[in-house]
Amino acid sequence: QVQFVESGGGLVQPGGSLRLSCAASGFTTSSFAMTWYRQAPGKERELVAGISQAGGSTSYARSVKGRFTISRDNAKNTLYLQMNSLKPEDTAVYYCNRIPLATDWGQGTQVTVSL
Repeated sequence: QVQFVESGGGLVQPGGSLRLSCAASGFTTSSFAMTWYRQAPGKERELVAGISQAGGSTSYARSVKGRFTISRDNAKNTLYLQMNSLKPEDTAVYYCNRIPLATDWGQGTQVTVSL
């Protein structure tokens, strides 16, 4: 059974940093590109960042480029998202998934950027 367990969210002031983690299981993670999504209240889920199977290629949404860094450790079946220079508009629940998307999503981790 494919499972994603996200962690590392919290409350942070604007300009602060957080590092999210995603523990993936139930499939061979090194065989799949991986992604981070987020969903803000009242908005649709949006793609934030993606990374290739071996980690050599990454891509980012324009809104986070230069501030967020996606990485992975295939030996630990874990995906990361380093978020710097956080803004209030980054407030959302963050989810990880693979490409192609698995039908079951994790519970996500809440990130709140506020004074």
